[in-house]
Amino acid sequence: MDRQLLPHLAIVLAVHRRRGFAAAAGELGMSASAVSHAVRAVEEQLGQPLFARTTRSVRLTEAGEAFLHTLAPAMAEIADAVDGFGASFGRVGGVLRINAPHVALPMAVTPLVAEMSRRHPDVEVEVTSEDGLADIVAGGYDAGVRLGHTVAQDMVAVRLTPPFKAIVVASPAYLASAGTPRNVGALARHNCIGFRFVTSGGTYAWDLLDRKAHVSVEVKGTVRVTNALYARDLALAGIGIAYIFEPLVRAELADGRLRQVLPQSAFEEPGLFLYFPRRAAQAPKLRAFVDLAKDMLGLATAGARPGSRE
Repeated sequence: MDRQLLPHLAIVLAVHRRRGFAAAAGELGMSASAVSHAVRAVEEQLGQPLFARTTRSVRLTEAGEAFLHTLAPAMAEIADAVDGFGASFGRVGGVLRINAPHVALPMAVTPLVAEMSRRHPDVEVEVTSEDGLADIVAGGYDAGVRLGHTVAQDMVAVRLTPPFKAIVVASPAYLASAGTPRNVGALARHNCIGFRFVTSGGTYAWDLLDRKAHVSVEVKGTVRVTNALYARDLALAGIGIAYIFEPLVRAELADGRLRQVLPQSAFEEPGLFLYFPRRAAQAPKLRAFVDLAKDMLGLATAGARPGSRE
């Protein structure tokens, strides 16, 4: 391979991670034309297009997916080697890239990032918030955050939160106007705030318990969101009934701005986990983040879910 292409490989990863040439250029401090030139140089060397470009989106081609599946781990190993050399002299540094859903930010990520900045100021933490099931390896991330049951078995998983319940809530004003549903079936007659996945375009069915049996409930209403935290705001505004993780509305339930509906139908989730490939576990920047998570949350990580974990 032409050695002059080596600097271009990180640019290819940035375009995929940022899902666009302009966004990658902003991250890298380059012009969009320079980013485009670098990607084109790699594509010419490989003899295959890596990205399918339209006026609205940039996505990997089949060849691009195969290439990045190999490239991303190799580039991560190089970065880890550089960071590890610095750590051997007592310095933990580098860029730690985390992919997390929006709901995980206030529940787990924000306090960790804040403390990480205080303890390890040479580490630059970059958090990408998206609610789809991202491929953290191909995306060039060091780690991701997911609900426990969605973490792949070949990943190392570290618990970030205890288990918590997904509950149904509404404002007193809405319930006074529309009435309070007494069973899961009654939700069909209410204005329910729906959730749509940006990546897949699919809508989320609410996981609930109906007479102690797990059911997935398709709901309808006048509003649908792509950020569960906004569903909370809409519920507070009296728009309708929202489905949300209980820790996110604990304060609103305590002060009466929201009320829990169908408490007997609340569904327990396994909790949020930080996950990453085993080969990344010894990277100093990630090791520091994991150790910090354990210190702050004080949770045992063994036995919560089958598979590899710490």
